[in-house]
Amino acid sequence: MASGGFRAGAGRPKGAKAPKAKPIKVAPDIKKAARQSGMSPLDYMLTVMNNNEVDSERRDRMAIAAAPYVHAKASDAVGGKKEQAQTEAERLAGDGKFAVPAPPKG
Repeated sequence: MASGGFRAGAGRPKGAKAPKAKPIKVAPDIKKAARQSGMSPLDYMLTVMNNNEVDSERRDRMAIAAAPYVHAKASDAVGGKKEQAQTEAERLAGDGKFAVPAPPKG
């Protein structure tokens, strides 16, 4: 079993391009409706998403588009128990009588 390093034929072929992500296409009627409503784009997306009378496909597209603005990414979440304990300890020690004094100026 190989344990890393160079292997002949491995990886992307030279000259091959990485696949490009397809941009989300917003229909012109949605853009026009958002402009006419006078709402922020996020408010408009949430309004359409929560309206039960709107086509379910359109509601799904609005939910997908609004999700990054409403929910944090999993990678941005607070760490595990150790990281939370360390953060809490630093917060408590920062201004109490056991705080590390500032170095003298001079």
